[in-house]
Amino acid sequence: MNSGAGEDERDRLQRRVLWTLPTGLYIIGSRDGERRNGMTLNQATQVSSKPRVVAIAVLKEAYTAELINAGRVFSINLLRRTDSAMVRKFVKPVEVDLEKMTLNGFAFTDGVTGAPVLDAACTYVDCRVIEAIPVGNHDLFLGEVVDAAFREAEDTPVLRMEDTRMKYGG
Repeated sequence: MNSGAGEDERDRLQRRVLWTLPTGLYIIGSRDGERRNGMTLNQATQVSSKPRVVAIAVLKEAYTAELINAGRVFSINLLRRTDSAMVRKFVKPVEVDLEKMTLNGFAFTDGVTGAPVLDAACTYVDCRVIEAIPVGNHDLFLGEVVDAAFREAEDTPVLRMEDTRMKYGG
């Protein structure tokens, strides 16, 4: 058996297995000065309760990683399960209109940290970076929760990766 073919097979198998891990699907707000962005992301989790800390993993070459490394803030915007089409609008750097306060036409406000929080988010978490850790081709950002809120009922179903045809398997 060709060792290259075995590696390709193993890579495909690992991707399929990783696709089965249950994950959310979020829009990450980032800011450095007047530069802002929103980016679709599925790698977010709470990693500490005292203090409250969440972790997100962002591809190093992404514009969002540049903004978070420089500005040291980010927001995690959770969308309603019915808003699955919206996440596709945030897979590339967005068009920002500071006069209208929009990211790709979606209204936002600045959170407590200054990171953009989408008006369409049914809930959000606003964080200040306490540590950035390089991990392979991603940066793992640890963010202390500065603010969080429900904008709709707590039991509003939120968007998850499996609600879309999107996949991320590293």
